[in-house]
Amino acid sequence: DSPQRMTLTIALAQMTSGVDPASNLAAIADAAQAAATAGASMLFLPEMAVLLDRDRARSSAHVVREGDSDWPAALAAIARHHGLWLHAGSAPFLADDGGQRRVNRTLLFAPDGSLAARYDKIHLFDVDLPTGESWRESALYQGGGALVVAPCPAGPVGLTICYDLRFPELYAALVANGARVLAIPAAFTAPTGAAHWHVLMRARAIETACFVVAAAQGGQHDDGRQTYGHSLVIDPWGRVVAEAHDGPDGPGAQLLLAELDLAEVDRARAAIPLSASRTQRRAAWLSEAAGR
Repeated sequence: DSPQRMTLTIALAQMTSGVDPASNLAAIADAAQAAATAGASMLFLPEMAVLLDRDRARSSAHVVREGDSDWPAALAAIARHHGLWLHAGSAPFLADDGGQRRVNRTLLFAPDGSLAARYDKIHLFDVDLPTGESWRESALYQGGGALVVAPCPAGPVGLTICYDLRFPELYAALVANGARVLAIPAAFTAPTGAAHWHVLMRARAIETACFVVAAAQGGQHDDGRQTYGHSLVIDPWGRVVAEAHDGPDGPGAQLLLAELDLAEVDRARAAIPLSASRTQRRAAWLSEAAGR
């Protein structure tokens, strides 16, 4: 079927990932089994699905360059075994430049287990919260620099991660490069999630006329942090199609299913031609600037 007529079932795994990659991979395999049994064509995982650990020394035992890691092969085997497209959320790897800084990397696998795309998180979360929490992602990670729009059954999917959500210009660029679905795996803190999660996710959907698929971490984690959860699927009109609420709080994953009517993208873009208006306005600004 063409994208204009196709309806697609997707699944999101809301996880409470911990400090043991083997346990997290087992939870992912169980979620993939449940997703396939439910008839889903794609499974989306949250940020840091394979390892969520802010203890640098402890996590260093597991974090290596992608080419030296066992995780990609394990994830590819899960996709292949269940015949699913697997958006693996993200995982930490050592950067490929040979240094000790890390990248926060999305891997997207096709149902045959082949790697369809990779994306390194561009925007790094450096913030001091009113609660006293302080996060300095840039102390350990380096940001990526490449936009990635990847083919998949839902249509071209723009790959982003968590804090990227706060930069609408990134999503406009993804749409200009063909994106119809936006993947935003996340591990939002509880305070920022309560304040901003829903409104920002809905805004990104509305302003791009894309589906937003946001698999999230949720619950109390082994490393002491608490994440907001509330995995979401939002349609191009900004309506919440599906939302996870409670749990999991411990091992395992909560599975969220959603039906995507992919024709909604075309209907939303026809009703409110944001892309054409944006292009016209940009051309006018450039003309004005050239005339000064």
